[in-house]
Amino acid sequence: MKPLTGAEAARSRSAAVIKESITRIGPDADFTLVRPDDRFRDVLELDSLDFLSLVELLSERTGVRIDEEDYPELTTLSDATRFPVGRSGEAAGSGP
Repeated sequence: MKPLTGAEAARSRSAAVIKESITRIGPDADFTLVRPDDRFRDVLELDSLDFLSLVELLSERTGVRIDEEDYPELTTLSDATRFPVGRSGEAAGSGP
């Protein structure tokens, strides 16, 4: 088995944070029902207040600011996993 690249490791950590955060919002979340490209809010029956709580929690846990215009990037598990990784990379590249 080949080792993970830095980006793969970051996505793996991000996926764990996403799933743990969703589980804190909806403790009964069954991820066996959710494929990576499914709209997880629909499958897990998260309402808008659940989603806003998730956004706050993800922002706190990842240190990445999530604005309302970013919400469409948090539709599927695949998208949500890539989002903080991409944002943290953007922040790292924006230095002097």
